[in-house]
Amino acid sequence: MTARRDFLKLASSMAVTAAAGTVAGRAFAAAEKWPTRPIRLVVPYPAGGSSDIIARLISKQLGEALGQPVVVDNKPGANGNVGAALVAQANDNHTVLLCDVGALAISPSVYTKLTFDPAKDLKGVSMLAYSPHMLVVHPSVQANTLKELVEMSKRGQMNFAVTAIGSAPHLAGVAVEQATGAKWQYVPYKGGAQAIADTVGGTAQILMNGMLATLPHVQSGKLKAIAISKRTRMPLVGQLPTIAEQGVANFESGTWQGVMAPASMPDAMVTRLNAELIRVIRSPEVRSQLIGQGAEVATMTPAETARFFNTEKTRWAGVVKQAGIKLE
Repeated sequence: MTARRDFLKLASSMAVTAAAGTVAGRAFAAAEKWPTRPIRLVVPYPAGGSSDIIARLISKQLGEALGQPVVVDNKPGANGNVGAALVAQANDNHTVLLCDVGALAISPSVYTKLTFDPAKDLKGVSMLAYSPHMLVVHPSVQANTLKELVEMSKRGQMNFAVTAIGSAPHLAGVAVEQATGAKWQYVPYKGGAQAIADTVGGTAQILMNGMLATLPHVQSGKLKAIAISKRTRMPLVGQLPTIAEQGVANFESGTWQGVMAPASMPDAMVTRLNAELIRVIRSPEVRSQLIGQGAEVATMTPAETARFFNTEKTRWAGVVKQAGIKLE
């Protein structure tokens, strides 16, 4: 009897293993044939921002690698949550999200009525690039260092442009304000492009924004750089001191551009998309363009992307709580 039970247990185990192998084989085969139509690459911000720049930079090569066109679709609103929700609810295996993953991780702490849960309804595909924030001012502002800017802010109202309340640049500004005692008035915009435009125009005096979209305006003289948010200096702007160097110890922030997929997308497809994204973003052509604009290639596996999301979610929750930021 014992031998018979052992035999039946072994046979059952072999059947389960064979079934699992069949399922895995089918998933692999489906991934090999995927995609079967154009990929919709949703950017949840207006055109002209860091995510949009990277999406359009990689879309052609990615489409060639996948054998189907990659169509960039800007769906701004609610600090990226409108576009992210659209992707979270997609179930066609052909809709993915390219966004600031760090900013997405902030949303659960800020918004009380999200229609989706980023941690459950989306899964990481790959990180692509890191671009630090630049702290810049309108050229008329008579400050050249963070200390001088803080002192000016204490003497009179200064408008601080942010891409949106609760966005990564906003919270970076809040963290600097908390550490230095600065006093500035946050003015929210619908994306980085509008925030830049109003700072260039002088409506706002201060801006914290991704380097990828902001650097060209510094190079043209339309904005004046005060500091960079990377922990160490960037070779492209080696003369520009970091926020950490100017008194906010260990400070670092920035935009972490990455791709997320609906949680329902099969892992085999996610794995293939990860491989093609990494190949494209690391290509000499794309890498050189990113470096030339102040961004660094920063790729991750799907699991590493998920861990990064969770780490950022915990990190910024404390800043949000201290600042008392809540939105519906």
